[in-house]
Amino acid sequence: MNVPLVLTQFLDRAVFLYGKKPAIICDDRVFTYEEINGRVNRLSHGLKDLGVKKGDRVAYLAPNTVEMFEGFYGVFQLGAIMVPLNTRLKPEDYLFILNHSESKVLFVDQDLYPLIVPIKDKLTSVEAIVVQYKEKDTPELDYDAWLANQSELPFEREELDENDVCSLLYTSGTTGNPKGVMLTHRNNYLHALSAQHHLRVYDNDVLLHILPMFHVNGWGSPFYYTGNGATQVFLKKATADSIWGELLKHKVTVMHMAPTVLNALMQYYEKNVPEVEQDVRVVIAGSAPPPAFVTRVEEELGWEFIQVYGMTELSPFVSVSTVHSHLENLPKKDRYRLKAKAGYPQIGVEVKVVNDMGEEVSHDGQEIGEVVVKSHGVMLGYWRNEEETMKTIKNGYLHTGDMGTIDEYGYIDIVDRKKDIIISGGENISSIEVEGVLYEHPAILEAAVVAVPHEKWGETPHAFVVTKEGQSLTEQEVIAFSREKLAHFKAVTGVTFVEELPKTASGKIQKVHLRNDYWKKSGNESPTRFVN
Repeated sequence: MNVPLVLTQFLDRAVFLYGKKPAIICDDRVFTYEEINGRVNRLSHGLKDLGVKKGDRVAYLAPNTVEMFEGFYGVFQLGAIMVPLNTRLKPEDYLFILNHSESKVLFVDQDLYPLIVPIKDKLTSVEAIVVQYKEKDTPELDYDAWLANQSELPFEREELDENDVCSLLYTSGTTGNPKGVMLTHRNNYLHALSAQHHLRVYDNDVLLHILPMFHVNGWGSPFYYTGNGATQVFLKKATADSIWGELLKHKVTVMHMAPTVLNALMQYYEKNVPEVEQDVRVVIAGSAPPPAFVTRVEEELGWEFIQVYGMTELSPFVSVSTVHSHLENLPKKDRYRLKAKAGYPQIGVEVKVVNDMGEEVSHDGQEIGEVVVKSHGVMLGYWRNEEETMKTIKNGYLHTGDMGTIDEYGYIDIVDRKKDIIISGGENISSIEVEGVLYEHPAILEAAVVAVPHEKWGETPHAFVVTKEGQSLTEQEVIAFSREKLAHFKAVTGVTFVEELPKTASGKIQKVHLRNDYWKKSGNESPTRFVN
């Protein structure tokens, strides 16, 4: 008899093999996997008492905490669907998502509860709100008291099929309403097995949860680190000093984060030079980093840099940039260049780069096409949005909207989003390439490059720059630096200095806001090809 691939198996395995191990750390609280399993059973019993049934949606608005973690397994035991909410949205966004998903119960952290208050009376499906870390004056169910009243006995689970939806993740739309990505138990289960292999996850690992767990479940980490019995440390607010503090205190060995967060950690290191005894590897996704950035991480910090690539609709990542053993004899600069790429396809994943005719581009690292993916991780579709589903999944391949190349070794390099390619005088310019050059400047902390209108060339690259503390730069110095390093048509033609760049909760720079604001101020409309 076949055993369905369902996510509850990962915690079952952890309890069986690592039950007595101190495994989950949140603030000053430490739980074994057996203790977490007891809390998960209490949660499932409580949800059943609230009327939650198989297929119902249960929403979570919370930072990275033990309460958020146990939510995944507690919800899944009922066959219900987890709806993790981005913690940086506006009340109107939560109103749309909660009503669109028809969520039945909402768990919310006390710090985020004020975002729900303005919309409470407009929620059409939410029957109960449970507040974690509740303050005395908050008029909702108190999570701790409610959980304590439930049974710790094993919960009689609903029968699950591996193709049942487990998570509904809403992508942040810049135009129109967000879309709900339906991921199944099979999607996340097989992704977890592949990730365990490629990221070398073992029971002696200590994971620091930096990436928010609403963000594709923190890249699926609650599943594969649990399944292999790793210790997991939860951090409500991820700042450079708090990350370093947890890293040193708990001897953290692995962290997942966006490049901007890693950049902040490097700035902290330069000032404080903390001494790290253990081996550390960092898993990075987002804009492709310049090879010089990888060099600094590996040679200054002594950490292993692993770039991955993916998106919510793919469960999420489908490629990894570790260097194959037969390529270890390449010159160091070439190895770092490989590490900076999106990488090669993971096991069970087919990734192609195709031109407008659907034909694969040459494996020369030069010809650009769109990245398309066929894999076990491709989403079931968008929740109640068949039209967008059909636009995204064609002939079995999910079209990512990312433009890239593929080299002779099979490594994919993302050169830009379709909407971020700059077309200047008929020439295509990768904003990522230009940003990579700017990051080489010793006074630049962060940079984002977007297309801006130009009377002669149609559009040209414009840089938004954050300088390092104590450093000063002029627009002409930045322009001159880019002209020294790039073909002149790729060089920036203007610079705006800013205190900070707009970012998502995971730390990804939101270039769409920079671009749209600039075009509006200039009296132009952003080109239609930029629309998300």
